[in-house]
Amino acid sequence: MTMTDTTTPLPNELTLDADGHLTDHTLWTPAIAQHLADTLNVQLTDAHYRILAQVRAFFDKYHHSPATRPLIKHLSIALPDDEINNAKLQQLFNTGLVARHVNRLAGLPKPPNCL
Repeated sequence: MTMTDTTTPLPNELTLDADGHLTDHTLWTPAIAQHLADTLNVQLTDAHYRILAQVRAFFDKYHHSPATRPLIKHLSIALPDDEINNAKLQQLFNTGLVARHVNRLAGLPKPPNCL
């Protein structure tokens, strides 16, 4: 998944919860992901979009947002060439709250037991 136009307007029906997560994950688009990434001063790349796509696939399969350990395990299996680990995710997404913000940028709810 790649994004070519970061200037796409956000839908009028876009609403965020108190933690900054989309209230309706089905409205997610790459443009929304970049809009949310702007709050972390992150310019999304193909690597980011591969990760976000896999996080959304995890959600579709298990019906919940992954916490950090399941997130990293899933990504390391799904994207072996990207050599995913916690430090790499922290660097890519410019945050120590990896699971929370990766799920947020993927348009998904905050993981359970997440600060």
